Amino acid sequence: MSIILGVFEEGLVYAIMALGVYITYKILDFPDLSVDGTFPLGGAVTVTLILAGVNPVLTLFAAFAAGVLAGCVTGFIHVKLKVRDLLSGIIVMTALYSVNLRVAGKSNVPIFNSDSIFENDFVSRIFPAGISNFTVVIILAVIVILVKLLLDLYLKTRSGCLLRAVGDNDTLVTSLAKDKGMVKIVGLAIANGLAALAGSVYCQQKGFFEISMGTGTIVIGLANVIIGTKLFKRVGFVKSTTAVVIGSIIYKGCVSLAIYMGMEASDLKLITAALFLVILVLSNGREKKVKSHA
Repeated sequence: MSIILGVFEEGLVYAIMALGVYITYKILDFPDLSVDGTFPLGGAVTVTLILAGVNPVLTLFAAFAAGVLAGCVTGFIHVKLKVRDLLSGIIVMTALYSVNLRVAGKSNVPIFNSDSIFENDFVSRIFPAGISNFTVVIILAVIVILVKLLLDLYLKTRSGCLLRAVGDNDTLVTSLAKDKGMVKIVGLAIANGLAALAGSVYCQQKGFFEISMGTGTIVIGLANVIIGTKLFKRVGFVKSTTAVVIGSIIYKGCVSLAIYMGMEASDLKLITAALFLVILVLSNGREKKVKSHA
């Protein structure tokens, strides 16, 4: 049971970040590596504010705002300064390492003895002792569902439609007298805001901030997105955002299973690569069958 709860806890935390990666990877077709910097940025902002006595719920919004600002910088470098998308993300990711250290004050900041969204007087009153083991999963599920629903609502708005249009056909956006560059900046801002929000939740769940916590975040996010979208590609009633959330849980489940079967935690990247390959091969095989029958 503890392993299952751990899978859901980790999967739901990274699902928030994966929804941001979904925007850049699937909608904008933008390889945004700045996520590796904005994820710990959210954590740095969170631990600093919590230690200053700020309500832990408010730190979620502050972390999201910090991520939005970082995403805007990535977009500005790419759109206004004409730097390639990949390099824009690398520049911001590199700069954020120093920024995160400045914000947090040091490379490792514990908040075990402080209130968090998972441990406070309000949560203690709401959740009886009998279900205390499920408290974290329930709170995470509520946060993920809210984020997913808000993202779904946004993608149905005019701005959300323009965002999807930029990824598919940016000429169409220009023909509508809209600045495609600004639309990209908005998309990057939201994506990095979600990554920072995930970092905030992660730090409050773990009880500490660590400067290297963002290393490989983009790889995990891409794995979640690819697994979810590939598995549910032909399931019409499952929305892409829902598929990404499920993909995040499946990914963490596969990693936990591999480690439980004897693989070392240091083999995480190998597990991720193997999982990528299996999903891509299976999905390509299914597409070939469909084409042959057609």
